[in-house]
Amino acid sequence: MFGGLTISLLLFGVVWVQVRARSAAELLTGELRQSEQLLKQSNEELRARIQERQQVEDALAAEKERLAVTLRSIGDGVITTDIAGKIVLMNKAAENLTGWARDEVPGRPLSEVFRLLDENSRERLGSPVEQILNSGPAVNRGSPAVLIARPGRERIVIVTSAPIHDHGDHVIGAVLVFRDITENRKLEAELHKASKLESLGLLAGGIAHDFNNILTGIFGNISLAKMFVLPDSPIQERLEKAEQACHRAKEMTGQLLTFARGGAPIKRVKSVPQLLKESCEIAVLGANVRCDSAYAPGLRPVEVDQGQLTQVLNNLLLNAVQAMPAGGTIRVRAENFPAGTRPGLPAPAADYVRISIQDHGPGIAPEHLSRVFDPFFTTKHKGRGLGLATAYSIIRKHDGLIEVESQAGQGATFHIYLPASAQPMPPDPEDKNQPLTGRGRVLVMDDEPEILNFSQVALKRLGYETELARDGAEAIRRYREAREAGHPFAVVIMDLTIPGGMGGKEAIKHLLDVDPQARAIVSSGYSNDPVMSEFSKYGFRGVVAKPYEIRQLARVLRDVLGPEESQPVQTPA
Repeated sequence: MFGGLTISLLLFGVVWVQVRARSAAELLTGELRQSEQLLKQSNEELRARIQERQQVEDALAAEKERLAVTLRSIGDGVITTDIAGKIVLMNKAAENLTGWARDEVPGRPLSEVFRLLDENSRERLGSPVEQILNSGPAVNRGSPAVLIARPGRERIVIVTSAPIHDHGDHVIGAVLVFRDITENRKLEAELHKASKLESLGLLAGGIAHDFNNILTGIFGNISLAKMFVLPDSPIQERLEKAEQACHRAKEMTGQLLTFARGGAPIKRVKSVPQLLKESCEIAVLGANVRCDSAYAPGLRPVEVDQGQLTQVLNNLLLNAVQAMPAGGTIRVRAENFPAGTRPGLPAPAADYVRISIQDHGPGIAPEHLSRVFDPFFTTKHKGRGLGLATAYSIIRKHDGLIEVESQAGQGATFHIYLPASAQPMPPDPEDKNQPLTGRGRVLVMDDEPEILNFSQVALKRLGYETELARDGAEAIRRYREAREAGHPFAVVIMDLTIPGGMGGKEAIKHLLDVDPQARAIVSSGYSNDPVMSEFSKYGFRGVVAKPYEIRQLARVLRDVLGPEESQPVQTPA
């Protein structure tokens, strides 16, 4: 009995143990499953957080790259600093403007890299960042300042600065934005200078026009009188001196005309070395100065008004001589400048020729350098202040550029840039000094009695038959009548402007209606019309600017009528 009970108890114990073991196993399995589920959930949350963080980091990296690209692309200089005023970063534009490399400025004080001077007083200005960090609001410097870059290069800038705040609205630094307006200032100066020249031209043009009409009568009659006098006569000497005085008066009216709005140059293809040679010979005459001239091989010719460019060269060379009273050497150079090699020229696509004239005098004071081309500005006691202003105006009207560089004690160098000509040099005319005779009938139209009288006598002396007209209407009538009568005029000389009557510009249209083959020469002492420089476009065959000598008139007639109808005039033996 006890044995059976024992067995039963043992069996019960085994079953109970198995049940407990199974329960424990099931419990453990459940816990494991639960732990596994929790672990899986945690892993998923961790992956989500990692992914989210990666997305945030990618977004921050992309934002940082966009910021870097933006900073690199901004044309203005940008510098940021910390709360202590030390540089954190700057963009490429700031690097170019300050002369400091971006990798060498972090941690440096802003005042070391960004130095500003007052434009007028040249006094050192305080740091705009210090004002920001002390006061808080943005600072906008209304007036430009001078930025001193490395190594001493100066730029004119406008500066704006503002504080940088964190999320708690605490100031943690400052940002500085500055714009280079140096080129804008130069352009403004050029426009202001051009405006002053134009204002002067309003007065100069009227004076020069009237004076040249008077001077033509004087000049022409002197040159005519010389033809009637023996070469060794004392009267010839007196006439030559009077003619020299007329040449000086002509130069003065030429200076006035360069300021006039319509004083366009009458251009011809010319050799730069020849023009410089002639001007150098005149400039150094009687002075202890010589010209050291050198010209680049294959130097291109230029299309210029010879009289105007000679005036420029004479002014510059005379200034160089006067800058070296104890004597010295003027360095003269000319070279080709292909298109695109010199930024800032009026015609970027054109080839240019550069003429450089350098003296070794005391140089030009820095405060005077920007004013040397201003009308009436001079540092000479007897100067009129028109020489360089005239040069500036002439070169500008030739689509060129004139500039100066100088340092105190090291002399001055003037550079002239002129468009190179695509045309070859024409052959030199023969018999330059002798007027040319001709034959045929010439009709002269002018409102000045002195000019009509001189023209009639001079043309008769040259072999031409002459008739006179006081305005365009009379000239057209006479031309038509002569043509119908079978005695046509070979050429008509027309004054461009006739006060109160028909001038040459209008008359040429009617003349060509009467005779499409009519040959006409335009003449004027001044006009604000481009007819004088582009005469062929308006139907004229030639041009002669007042005042003129008989030789000039004869040569223009020869060019229009043809060399076969002309020969040198014989003066008294």
